[in-house]
Amino acid sequence: MPSPGALVAPRLPTEDAYFELLVDTLESMDIPARSQFLQRYFRATTQLDLRETQCVHVWEEMLLRRRELSEQLHRSVSLHTALMDVLSSAGLIRVPILVEYGEFKKLQVNAATDPLTGLYNRRLFTESFEKELNRARRYGLPLSIVILDLHRFKEVNDKYGHPRGDDVLRAAASTLQKALRTSDSAFRIGGDEFALLLPQTDAAQALALSRRVGTVFAETLEPLHLAVSVTMDHGVATFPPDGDQSDLLIGVADERLYRLKHANHSRTATRNSSHSSSDVIPPGSSSEPVSIESVRTPEKSPSESPIAAASATHPLTNQTLPPTNAPSSYAVQRKAERVSMVGTNAYAVIGDCGDRRARVVDLGFGGVALELEQAEDLSENILAILHVPILPPVRVYLKPVWKRRTPEGAFRLGCHFIS
Repeated sequence: MPSPGALVAPRLPTEDAYFELLVDTLESMDIPARSQFLQRYFRATTQLDLRETQCVHVWEEMLLRRRELSEQLHRSVSLHTALMDVLSSAGLIRVPILVEYGEFKKLQVNAATDPLTGLYNRRLFTESFEKELNRARRYGLPLSIVILDLHRFKEVNDKYGHPRGDDVLRAAASTLQKALRTSDSAFRIGGDEFALLLPQTDAAQALALSRRVGTVFAETLEPLHLAVSVTMDHGVATFPPDGDQSDLLIGVADERLYRLKHANHSRTATRNSSHSSSDVIPPGSSSEPVSIESVRTPEKSPSESPIAAASATHPLTNQTLPPTNAPSSYAVQRKAERVSMVGTNAYAVIGDCGDRRARVVDLGFGGVALELEQAEDLSENILAILHVPILPPVRVYLKPVWKRRTPEGAFRLGCHFIS
């Protein structure tokens, strides 16, 4: 009887205790006796008629699988769960008998997901990629793959420790999950590496999604208050133009990821060293991608008057934007490049009544470009509700800064956010 105050080991469920006793008993038996016992045991409990040598192999495989699952899940896995996993994986049984169905399904999910982020793991990525690629070949549909990794993630671990690094990984996973359609899948395939499978998605759509993911990821990290600027870089490959085999497409995506990282971060380092004392980019500079916040010469008709200065606040981050008195004042340091909305269903509802819609052409830190049928009757300040993928509807006030007619006869309107 244990003494008062002594720790008492948790009592095993009856079935688990039976299996533990069975393990100890079998270890004391010689091989012929052990194989005969296991043959009768499997026949009685699973209705399987296995050879004696096969029974010993299954039992040893079960013990090994239990250790592997316990290490992966960081908790003890019961022997009967490990046994059912071995028998099912070997195709010996189709319906679990010694384990409840709910627990067995939980085991399947745990085996296919990354415990830290909740995303699917690399093994499932490989299997899913082959299935989606076969489906794309069969029906002649595009399929895009996006490989992503976190730039400067190691610096976060070195500076703040691994718990904060785990927060960054969870933020990346949350961003990817918000970006997905029901047909898309996100995977964690390495330490700070992720992958997206995008069925029925061409290269332009995949690239637009990747850029949106990078922008939203930066905003998701803001509550962590990191002194290290972590970014999510991407490389895109699309079936069929980039290849028809999974390893070839992964290689193309990896190569494009590497080139993008090298170009972007080398350019950033050069710009920081040459403009360390100034936040203003000279007009016409090519050190940044073209954006609706970059220099753009508006096309004015004789009837258009100059745009008055206005103080602007970004509706998503509440950060003050510089005033825009003239086209040259658009040449300011941007927080994020323009995100193209072409190929998406992004739109804006205009006015208090909500009876007018415009197509969202692109979106940036400072403003948005819209396309609509008529633009003459718009006021100086426009109330709009933006409906953009991976973001909730956002209520904003816009000020037009340029307007032009498209070849199709519609109007394209560039606006910046105002408070």
